[in-house]
Amino acid sequence: MSSHQTAQTMKPATAAKKLGVYLDATPAEFRDGVVSRAELAALLTDPPQWLVALRADGPHPRPVVAQKLGVSIAGLARGGVTEALTTEQIEALRAENPEWLQQERATQADVRKENVRIKKKHAEDAARRAQD
Repeated sequence: MSSHQTAQTMKPATAAKKLGVYLDATPAEFRDGVVSRAELAALLTDPPQWLVALRADGPHPRPVVAQKLGVSIAGLARGGVTEALTTEQIEALRAENPEWLQQERATQADVRKENVRIKKKHAEDAARRAQD
């Protein structure tokens, strides 16, 4: 029996998500093919110019936009942002700092505080159980 393995591949959408780029902005040869795990690793370790440019200037997918603005993806939707944005558009939103963005950032800060509180409570409960 030989140890012949086939290369695992993924759809371009999956690879784009792992790379943190907007699929529609990638080159046609990337969108139209499949990406092996080895190719993905190569793109991550030695990104081509198109990938470097996309990561720097966008357009960015919604998860990246949300992260750059410090809000959730749902918060973006509530604020009316449903499309990919460029870095320039993200910076303009930050500079404008509309009320919905302020509210969503405050909500996100509250969520983070609550997550820290819950994590601390779970750690204290676990420590208490370990002592018993």
